[in-house]
Amino acid sequence: MVKVLTPYPFPLTPHGDFENMQRTRLFLIRHGQVEGHEAKRYNGQKNVALTARGRQQLDTVAARLAGVPLDAVWSSDLDRCRYGAERLAAPRGLNVIYREELRELHAGDWEGLTWEELQCRYPTEWQARLADIVDYRMPGGESFRDAAQRVLPELGRLLAGHPGQNVALVAHGGVNRILLLDAIGAPLDRVFCLEQDYACLNVIDYFADGYRTVRLMNADHLPDHLCIR
Repeated sequence: MVKVLTPYPFPLTPHGDFENMQRTRLFLIRHGQVEGHEAKRYNGQKNVALTARGRQQLDTVAARLAGVPLDAVWSSDLDRCRYGAERLAAPRGLNVIYREELRELHAGDWEGLTWEELQCRYPTEWQARLADIVDYRMPGGESFRDAAQRVLPELGRLLAGHPGQNVALVAHGGVNRILLLDAIGAPLDRVFCLEQDYACLNVIDYFADGYRTVRLMNADHLPDHLCIR
């Protein structure tokens, strides 16, 4: 069984008085629809642009979070995440904290290619990745384990820098899945058991005693009770 590598000692057993315990709430958002979305492909760290629909999706997310008292906005530094992060930060007078470590899984030589193209050009490698989704490293790129070892320490820095605060993070489908699996203590080989639609919203609470609760996942709305501090 593959274990998720967590950079901080967060237990998975229920804790005590969570109602009065300090917690950091993470509003985790995927970027909007991107150009070339019509075909399944590996964009990876290639700087693809949002479509008009993608920008509209992120405008909607920003409107839904307008009443949330955000203390900080973090983001991948790729353009498809920057738009949503700025839409959240600007009305609050915040500067977005951009991190290269929060980029999508690096697909190396496969970036920009569709699944169909990959199966034609790299049939052996394609099957090898399907057989070992966690540790197979794409040519010139990363494995999911590599990405987790890059992303999770950055989450640790985010949490350490914002104890007891509300933080928005705009990232990618792969990055979000890594964070969600880590939050529920699930192994990385379950990465595609979680869906992350364009511009979806997830909410994770991180408590001072290390306990984590996923309050919302892959949603297109925000319940009123999650808007308060």
